[in-house]
Amino acid sequence: MTGTEAMGERPVATAIAGVPDLSKMASALSRGNLAQYLDSAKDITVFVPVNDAFVKLPKFELDRMFSDEDKDWTRQVLTYHVTEGRKTRDELSNAKLTTKEGHELTTRLSGQDLVINNDAKVLCGEIQTANATVYLIDKVLIP
Repeated sequence: MTGTEAMGERPVATAIAGVPDLSKMASALSRGNLAQYLDSAKDITVFVPVNDAFVKLPKFELDRMFSDEDKDWTRQVLTYHVTEGRKTRDELSNAKLTTKEGHELTTRLSGQDLVINNDAKVLCGEIQTANATVYLIDKVLIP
């Protein structure tokens, strides 16, 4: 993924903002007032939907994600993508994780693919930032 090479030097939200293929996530983090929260968090794992993942959302959810009227929902959805600890691929091969949003998500290997909640596929993983391990996924996770 273009631009992910330089992510390691910066905190996670700042690193995401520097990658063109992650601009929709960066925008959503900004709208949800979560960029500073993520940048100041210690040792987290973030499942980051790529831009194409946002396009797959139903129109009403996409509009809601980027509206100023329901920032609480945006924060809820985005914090569902964040868990405690820097998780390795091996740790995610068959796991149940509690998210910062408070619900559980599951991860498992399906062949060579790492799958989140039985339908989001990890496209690229174990990307290190200053404070997080990042996995790029092909779908926005909705709690």
